[in-house]
Amino acid sequence: MRTLIAFVVTAGLAVSAHAAEITGPQPKLPAAPLVIDTAKGSAQFSVEMAVTWPQQEQGLMFRRTLAPDAGMLFDFGKEQETSFWMKNTLIPLDMLFIKGNGTIARIAANAKPLSEESIPSYEPVRAVLEIAGGRAAQLGIKPGDKVRAAVFGNLK
Repeated sequence: MRTLIAFVVTAGLAVSAHAAEITGPQPKLPAAPLVIDTAKGSAQFSVEMAVTWPQQEQGLMFRRTLAPDAGMLFDFGKEQETSFWMKNTLIPLDMLFIKGNGTIARIAANAKPLSEESIPSYEPVRAVLEIAGGRAAQLGIKPGDKVRAAVFGNLK
């Protein structure tokens, strides 16, 4: 039992130490195409793929700009409830919470820069797409719309 407690404490300190080291934007991550089918038509993006814990933890922190057709897709590999925040994020973002079948479950629009307020998924999701704040409304993206990407196995 002592070994387990020591491991948990050590692991917690390691995660805390890593979080404290994030002081600037991460280098651009590998990008992949992503399409969102809406009532207004299809919106195409090139999204950076955040698939490891360190990539997901840093996300778009410290970035000063985000192109209108760019974003970051946080792929968890399986459906799970999740929560995000905007700590150290300098630009407003729209967060699209996406189910395993590619359906948008929820949109948190214009998340406030630098906020530490929790932004929950409210249900299990496979991924979260972050795009420039206000883009979802501009493009007519709504919950129930379909996201097509390789991670959902539906990119045509």
